Amino acid sequence: MFPEYDVVVVGAGHAGCEAAHAAAQMGAKVLLITMDMTKIGQMSCNPAMGGVAKGQIVREIDALGGMSGIISDQTMIQFRMLNRSKGAAMWSPRCQSDRMRFAEAWRLALERHPNIDFWQEMVTGLRIENHRVVGLKTSMGLEIPARAVVLTSGTFMNGLIHIGEKQYGGGRAGERASVGITEQLVVLGFEAGRMKTGTPPRIDGRSLDYTKMEEQPGDEKPEKFSFTDTRA
Repeated sequence: MFPEYDVVVVGAGHAGCEAAHAAAQMGAKVLLITMDMTKIGQMSCNPAMGGVAKGQIVREIDALGGMSGIISDQTMIQFRMLNRSKGAAMWSPRCQSDRMRFAEAWRLALERHPNIDFWQEMVTGLRIENHRVVGLKTSMGLEIPARAVVLTSGTFMNGLIHIGEKQYGGGRAGERASVGITEQLVVLGFEAGRMKTGTPPRIDGRSLDYTKMEEQPGDEKPEKFSFTDTRA
């Protein structure tokens, strides 16, 4: 059913989008797999790119030909250079983005690339022959051959959500976790663990008194992330 892909990328968050685009730009035939095609490039919690440390990473990705800076410039609604009171080495670019337009721009950029195909399904395991990954298996029992597999599953692999004293499986609120790959990796000798994301609570804006808050406007002369004039 499937041809042998040069690269299969599992997960379509920021890392997965960049991995698929980078491989495709190098001439590889790429398959991007995600459990939900409507969540490609999803900004989960704070709809922002950049900030301390991450702002430098976004610009390094841009220097390497990546798309994060370009997509951010195209969809930002506010830009601020943080830490201007300190030396230039501490300045940190950050933008607040329109999260719906950000995801849309990423999907359009990937769909326009002739080397990228898409598949919506959960990946449950890797196919291994002679100690080498040769593809993967999906929840419907499909086998997809690949010369290389890139895992960018983020919080979804055996994801666990904590709300107070309650816990339940999930990659994001309202989305199921991905199961199967973690267990296989442990059998193969890898160590598995979790890192806490500390997602902030959602607040109904209608319950807030904005007159008691301090506005933080963007820079009067906003800059951009990408050093090129490229547009997605």
